[in-house]
Amino acid sequence: MLLEMKDAVLSYGKIEALHGISLEVAEGEIVALIGANGAGKTSTMRGLSGVRGLASGSVVFDGEDVTKLRADQRLRKGLVLCPEGRGIFPGMTVTENLNMGAYTRKDKEAIEQDYERVFGLFPRLLERKKQVAGTMSGGEQQMLAIGRALMSRPKLLMLDEPSMGLAPMLIQQIFDIISEIAQQGTTILVVEQNAKQALSRADRAYVLETGHIVKSGTGVELLDDPTVREAYLGVA
Repeated sequence: MLLEMKDAVLSYGKIEALHGISLEVAEGEIVALIGANGAGKTSTMRGLSGVRGLASGSVVFDGEDVTKLRADQRLRKGLVLCPEGRGIFPGMTVTENLNMGAYTRKDKEAIEQDYERVFGLFPRLLERKKQVAGTMSGGEQQMLAIGRALMSRPKLLMLDEPSMGLAPMLIQQIFDIISEIAQQGTTILVVEQNAKQALSRADRAYVLETGHIVKSGTGVELLDDPTVREAYLGVA
């Protein structure tokens, strides 16, 4: 397995957000994590990325126990988070934001290749590379956030709510690009409230409720699961 989280407990003060969850992502997969608001999806991403330390449990990435490593150390190993809410630098240009994604890297030739990859995936960013990021639309900012994460050359790209606040047509476009990124060889873990889009693209998926994983299976299996359809797809 490329990524394994085992028996993870994560707390905010006295409030326990994750109650001993376990999940895994194999190399080359798209794995989705779905659940309602407050289920613990973002807490899971914080625990995996090192933004928030675990109270107990472990995170193993690419065969190495990274539980005690800081977020920047995990990023250098290829475990890269594209956060909820995009987290771009609004006062910086598109190019400057992309540069920030590559700030830990010294391999100039490979960085240039990754610029070409990002601009190939997101032609709109090439058109607007000198534009200040804060003046772009929500969809363009989401493209920039994903592009910036790709500039870190992830082995595993974690996407936290990539469709949040986007129009339906843009959501389709973002998920098409996520599928293309996976086809190019990047493993993906995506947290998403749009369960239909996430499950239709995912090789496997987990359902998270109040800090517990309550179901797992292939994307197709969960799309056909009656309880999942009722709770997350609005289909009785």
